[in-house]
Amino acid sequence: MEQNLSKINRIAIVRLSALGDVTLLLPVIETLKRAAPQARITWITGTFAYQLLEGYPGVEFIVFDKRRGLRAYLDLRRQLQGRRFDALLAMQASWRANFIYPLIEAPLRIGFDRARARDGQWLFTNRRIRFTREHLLDSFFAFLGALGIEERVVEWNLPITGDDRTWAAARVPRGHAPVLAVNPGASKTEREWPVERMIEAIRETQKRWGAQVILTGGPGARERAAGERIMQAITTPVTNLIGATTPKKLAAVLARVDCLLAPDTGPVHLAVAVGTPVVGLYAVAPPQLSGPYLYPDLAVNRYPEAVRTILGQDPQTVNWTTRVHRGDPMRLIEVADVLPKLEQAFEKMARMEPA
Repeated sequence: MEQNLSKINRIAIVRLSALGDVTLLLPVIETLKRAAPQARITWITGTFAYQLLEGYPGVEFIVFDKRRGLRAYLDLRRQLQGRRFDALLAMQASWRANFIYPLIEAPLRIGFDRARARDGQWLFTNRRIRFTREHLLDSFFAFLGALGIEERVVEWNLPITGDDRTWAAARVPRGHAPVLAVNPGASKTEREWPVERMIEAIRETQKRWGAQVILTGGPGARERAAGERIMQAITTPVTNLIGATTPKKLAAVLARVDCLLAPDTGPVHLAVAVGTPVVGLYAVAPPQLSGPYLYPDLAVNRYPEAVRTILGQDPQTVNWTTRVHRGDPMRLIEVADVLPKLEQAFEKMARMEPA
């Protein structure tokens, strides 16, 4: 059923996390703002995501602090009391988000298709996007398709401050050598590339291209430990920023490098958002789902091999939601797979630099 977009004046969006997914949503917001300039957009998001989103123009943010437990839902109910929206874009399928949807009054409630509407999300919507084997960003754009918006503005416009850029410039000086950011961690251990292979890749990158290396990552103990192992093993200079950045500072750092090397993790999408090529490492899930959106040719993809050899299934027909959770699939990725992709990324950036 086609919607009369001119009558959609108040739109509620729910996407609480994760950082990469929230980053991927920004081109959809950019498209929505241009296609429906009369609409007031209210985005309910999480506290950590808001550290990145604060200052983003044209959107009202309501911050949901999950650490408050039940009180967070009571706070949200008070904030939404008496408010009515023309449309709800239920862009997160999780138990936490599903408890938010009944608090939002909207006659049009768009959610994921049954295949992707985890934890019973379909119970809280009355219209669903169609299932397609597609990138997560494309699935977000499908929500706009349900509103009759077919155009796509693939722009991010991250609200990085001048202070963030100054901070990053002081830690990532630019010279003649390429600069490589390395993010060894991911939200799940199974997605991480073995640290010893990351170390070997760094050594080869420094040897072949004389690259300046910057380590990035969150403050978790596992990521810090990986950073320490890398620092101890590499005798040439490496800058360790693991645990030292906010989301905006991380984006500012990634904007200054020539390439990011990382597994399936949020900084992949931050790097793409600031125009930095990404060599992504994928074996647990397909890069066609969550890889670097503008740089699919740089992804190292061992997911088909993992599905075939570990799960014993056909990668052409396997369910789109299938993940390889066992058998250490990331060990299928060799250093020899990564180095040609890094060379390709450095060449991309060299072509883009002014003469």
